[in-house]
Amino acid sequence: MSTTPQTPLDYSTPLKFAYWVPKVSGGLVVSTIEQRTGWDFEYNKKLARIAENSGFEYALTQARYAASYGADKQHEATSFSLALLGATERLKVIAAVHPGMWHPGVLAKFMITADHLSNGRAAVNIVSGWLKDEFTNFGLDWLEHDERYVRTEEFINILRGLWTEKEFSQSGKYYDINKFTLQLAPIEVPGRTHPEIFFGGNSTAAQATAGRVADWYFSNGRTLEGYADNVNGVLAAAATAGRKPRFGLNGFVIARDSEKDAKDTLREIVEKAHRPAVEGFAASVKEAGASTKDGKGMWADASYEDMVQYNDGFKTGLIGTPEQIAERIVEYKKAGVNLMLTCYLHFQEEVAAFGRDVMPIVRELESDLARKHGTELDTTLLPETNFDKVSL
Repeated sequence: MSTTPQTPLDYSTPLKFAYWVPKVSGGLVVSTIEQRTGWDFEYNKKLARIAENSGFEYALTQARYAASYGADKQHEATSFSLALLGATERLKVIAAVHPGMWHPGVLAKFMITADHLSNGRAAVNIVSGWLKDEFTNFGLDWLEHDERYVRTEEFINILRGLWTEKEFSQSGKYYDINKFTLQLAPIEVPGRTHPEIFFGGNSTAAQATAGRVADWYFSNGRTLEGYADNVNGVLAAAATAGRKPRFGLNGFVIARDSEKDAKDTLREIVEKAHRPAVEGFAASVKEAGASTKDGKGMWADASYEDMVQYNDGFKTGLIGTPEQIAERIVEYKKAGVNLMLTCYLHFQEEVAAFGRDVMPIVRELESDLARKHGTELDTTLLPETNFDKVSL
């Protein structure tokens, strides 16, 4: 299967890096293995500062309401994101939200305020929803799979409209906005017209929605071949709509001195998996995936081992020495990835190590790749780093 994307690659723009904010108990794997990771705000405030000084540009907060996949304690995403924005200077923080739980006008107003408070660093990740109990136990409507994406598309169009137009109106199946103007408008930031809109989903409906309305498409962890299949629908819908979304990919990083040490760590994570929690999560998400018309929903092809990292992060293969991981990351850039969304066992120390040991190799490989294609890597686009401020 070819991994060549359908649009020309931008070899001069450096890859961007993000990390999952571990604001839920239990870390980012459903395992009893030791994880020197905290879910409290003080831990995450320090982590955010480590990340922005180590070359990370984004952090993503997940949205979860009901306890699931072993995470019995969970902070709310938008308030936690706002707090992290206030604790940092350059990091962009992406807050995940569910249509159906938020009204798009209320979220648009919230995000404008967050954007002003952070000098243009607020972003949003729109999550259509897969955990039925979160909606029904709140007394909210639970829509059929493809209908959730109809609502999501209306929701995103309203966000963008309220952020960019005066007296904006939209009449749809789920929302009606009548000549509404939000003041203030978002901060003016070079290179963007409004806070960035991220969006994810593996299904055919999700890919089509992403191509039509999202600024960024997030993919669960995928092999190189699987990644190409996952974005083709997004690219096709984007081409029809005359849009050019960018692409992010999830990956769980295990960087060790040897490939054997890294693989041994992966083996231990899986061997110590919390089986009831993994199986409960698997049952929920497999039901969601089965609800699609063509069986291509999220986690549709995930194994038990894959689900120990609940966004399929092991599939991406960022497991080995720093050199092996950097080479793998650049292969994904060649497949069209613009941003790597990463997670770890021990976040503070491993985020710092990733910035120190992996990113410089990625930049060297990117520079070589750009020259091979007759251009240069634009180093003016690289984020500021300050390793002197990285303290563990």
